[in-house]
Amino acid sequence: MDKLDGDALLDAARRGTGLEDFGDPSFREPMRRLIEALNGEARLNDAGRAYFAERIGNVLLSRLRAEDWFRRHPEILEEEIGAPLAIVGLPRTGTTMMHRTISADHRMYSPLWYEVRYPVPMPGTDFATGTDPRIAVAEAEVRALLETSPDLASIHPMDARGPDEDIMLLEQSFFSTVPESFAHLPQFGAWLERQDQRPGYRYLKRLLQFLQWQKKRFGVRAERWVLKTPHHIHFPEALFETFPDVKVLQTHRDPLQLIPSYGSMMYALIHPLSEAADKVAIAGHWCDKWATGMKATMRFRDAGHDDRFLDMWYEDTVSRPLEEIQRLYDFVGVDLTPEARAEMERWRDMNRREARPTHQYTLEEYGFTQAGLEAIFREYRERYIVPRRAR
Repeated sequence: MDKLDGDALLDAARRGTGLEDFGDPSFREPMRRLIEALNGEARLNDAGRAYFAERIGNVLLSRLRAEDWFRRHPEILEEEIGAPLAIVGLPRTGTTMMHRTISADHRMYSPLWYEVRYPVPMPGTDFATGTDPRIAVAEAEVRALLETSPDLASIHPMDARGPDEDIMLLEQSFFSTVPESFAHLPQFGAWLERQDQRPGYRYLKRLLQFLQWQKKRFGVRAERWVLKTPHHIHFPEALFETFPDVKVLQTHRDPLQLIPSYGSMMYALIHPLSEAADKVAIAGHWCDKWATGMKATMRFRDAGHDDRFLDMWYEDTVSRPLEEIQRLYDFVGVDLTPEARAEMERWRDMNRREARPTHQYTLEEYGFTQAGLEAIFREYRERYIVPRRAR
């Protein structure tokens, strides 16, 4: 395969399903731009082109099948997504740990990896017996991903059945940075940041309604969603417009500690699919992107929304997680019951960090200096990091 062909991918999805309706057409322009970037600036190798052809093809199949489910079951879109909790912050600040700990509370809906990767039920699904073919497919994909990029095991815990980021639901609309995690796409990323994100967030809500409907059919009932993705710091306006009663937990950690780590994770994902992956360029792209996103959230909070955010620091979530979760539950207005505490403690005992390999990297390896990172994140560090250290 020399190039990705958007029309061919659309036609293949139609033939594969016998369906025609992809839903809201707002996905078409970001998809077209993405394919142009993958054929140009990404410098994909053969494995990369095959990977993206399959991934984009899966999104298109899901869109067709989702619309067919909505047509046959209009009650799906009557599902209420009430008062969700969204966990945001720079990556590597403890968002995953907090999300998975809180998700151990059975009163919380959380999007699971296999659900956000494959939000539409596959053939063979049986709600009555709990048979869900997506789980086996997702587990095989996670195994393959770790075989291709073994460094990921020390960087980010991968669990096909575990709670994960709703950014993969945004991927279904192509309003997502997921492709930038597997290919170096700075020009496409800059274009996407300038676009109105509301169509993507509207589709995100639509898919959450679908997942909630499915969970109920599988016998799972909860009180509210707990979402998590650092991506939301870029577009808080779209998040709040889509979910007017959302409350946000924002986690904090010194960017000097986390940005090189994140650069190493992106390089581990990108280099197997690229003809010439550049560690420094990849890490620099994501550093600038996160700095821009953090400024967007700071401006949003300063514009009169600060009372909807609760701040939490990485060091505290590591040293006293249940105390911090109690503070969060008080903020949200939920009782942290003894049963929920026990569920969370049980999960943490089974998922200790020392069970994973050590993640090793240096600032210099990814083109950073301490002074450079301090300058890029000066405003953020002066508000959230330096005053805390001065206590």
